[in-house]
Amino acid sequence: MKEDKPQKEKLHKSFGYAFEGVINTILHERNMQIHCCVTILVVIFGFILRISMIEWMICLILFALVLSLELVNTALEAVVDLATSERKPLAKKAKDAAAGAVLISAIIAAILGSIIFFPKLWIIFFP
Repeated sequence: MKEDKPQKEKLHKSFGYAFEGVINTILHERNMQIHCCVTILVVIFGFILRISMIEWMICLILFALVLSLELVNTALEAVVDLATSERKPLAKKAKDAAAGAVLISAIIAAILGSIIFFPKLWIIFFP
């Protein structure tokens, strides 16, 4: 029984660190703030336009993809900055690739969001 308690404490701490990382990124990274604002707007419009359960699931997957990649991008940038303050081609390559992953996911999310929302908006504005 004594072995279970340290494991639970470690698990509890790891969740705390993870939430701290998410909150810190939201508070200090402009791009994450933009992604969070867009996420909130999509949720609001989703309720207003009464999107289907499948459409909600697609949106949730896209939220998770974009926000997670932004967290990974932020982590990678921090590690690269910690490793070197000099301009190095490999550091630039790593940072650019991580930023590119976020960009691609955000573009795909915008395209899929358009496919979900534009027909519903079209019906409202052009009945």
